[in-house]
Amino acid sequence: MIEKRRSRIQGWGVYATQTIPKNKRITYYAGEKISNQESLKREQRYILRGHIWCFKLTNRTVIDAGVGGNIARFINHACKPNCYVDIKDGVIWIRAAKTIRKGTELAYNYNTDGEGQIKCRCRPGCRTIL
Repeated sequence: MIEKRRSRIQGWGVYATQTIPKNKRITYYAGEKISNQESLKREQRYILRGHIWCFKLTNRTVIDAGVGGNIARFINHACKPNCYVDIKDGVIWIRAAKTIRKGTELAYNYNTDGEGQIKCRCRPGCRTIL
């Protein structure tokens, strides 16, 4: 249903290989489950390379896709995304926010606090800081 390939947004991206209906679970965000404290250390290293791979699961737990991650870690940020995040029973699901046509790049809003100081590249002129 999806594949990884070069992105117009940033580095690698994930694309639909078939039409994906609205609200369909596309994939889950895999990786090592770590503490928030540990994630702060790792995030500093990732951000220096322009990546955001630590995804907050709860107030105490983070999923680090840099260790044991899957294709979901290559889904880029967009301020007006075609996907959304749905956390159920300790699993971070990426779901279609609308019907996604074959060949379209998937994106969701990372909802970061801007501390990473990474400029958003979802569209020309975007001023969001991730």
